[in-house]
Amino acid sequence: MELIIIVIVAIAAIGLIALLAGLREERKGSAPSEVKNIDTECCGQHAVCEKDSLLAAVSREIEYFDDEELDRFRGKSPDDYSDDEEEEFRNILYTMSEDDVAGWVRSLQLRAVEIPAGLRDEVLMIVGERRASRRKQ
Repeated sequence: MELIIIVIVAIAAIGLIALLAGLREERKGSAPSEVKNIDTECCGQHAVCEKDSLLAAVSREIEYFDDEELDRFRGKSPDDYSDDEEEEFRNILYTMSEDDVAGWVRSLQLRAVEIPAGLRDEVLMIVGERRASRRKQ
């Protein structure tokens, strides 16, 4: 019986050590070293091009896409937009270059403007298609 307890404790200890080592490596590999400006072309050094990233942490610089009027929606919930307000976002989205969509989303995040819930899937589809086409190149 003592042997079984020793084996179980040993397996648990090995599992804990492996878990801690994995967490340490994950933190070490995913921590951003610094925030930098994004070039117009991807450098190829990242798994996902920073230009395609929807994360506001990639850049703290707010860039406007001729959409200053959207700042009036700052703090509004994605589910509270009227159809006309959602259409306003949609018009801006479909008049910009696909290359600018991820930057536009980052800009809105930094400005605390939420994208209407009905438009999220369209935005994600555009960014996803752009990422897929970059991988093929």
